[in-house]
Amino acid sequence: MPEQYSQPELGYKLDALEPAISAQIMDLHYNRHHKTYVANLNKALASYSDAINSSDLIKQLELQSAIKFNAGGHINHTLFWESLAPTSSNSEDVASSAPSLAAAISKRWVSFDSFKAAFEAGALAIQGSGWMWLVKDAATDALDLTTSKDQDLPAGGKLIVLGVDMWEHAYYLQYLNAKADYLKQIWSVINWQTAEKRFLGDKQVIYGALAGLTSHL
Repeated sequence: MPEQYSQPELGYKLDALEPAISAQIMDLHYNRHHKTYVANLNKALASYSDAINSSDLIKQLELQSAIKFNAGGHINHTLFWESLAPTSSNSEDVASSAPSLAAAISKRWVSFDSFKAAFEAGALAIQGSGWMWLVKDAATDALDLTTSKDQDLPAGGKLIVLGVDMWEHAYYLQYLNAKADYLKQIWSVINWQTAEKRFLGDKQVIYGALAGLTSHL
């Protein structure tokens, strides 16, 4: 039997991110969408194991897209939950919460406001469903912004510092089609302490509950 993956527990209550993210959205997003990705991943992996055991190469090929999509959904959402923190425990003063990251952001984008504007512009330019990422180049340590489609991961060699879900299920019940309002509000619940540790190369924090699953995040 292949390894069965499980949904990690949130480090906060469903209503802890209000008013930026409503409890209703968190319930739907965490308890239904993320839970479904994990269930479908385990189902696809079990079928893939059966296909290997029966030497059914065609079935193995057919299952790869389901494994990639649902594994990506599980990984991306786990990283997302761990990137957030309740307003009461989160400091929007990035310079004090994440001094090394703040300095790197200022070096790359001149100011934090310029960085936020670039991040929001990139997120709003996503067509359809996807993710907006702040990443660090594994070779040069340089920061950059990138997007990924559907549940794809950022390109190889890019270490995740911060990611924001831009699928409609992440915001529509609360913000309707006002994606810009969702992005403006989400800064108040970003866990900058976690972002700082990821930037400094703490693999356990980069992966969080997914430590050891992949080599390039």
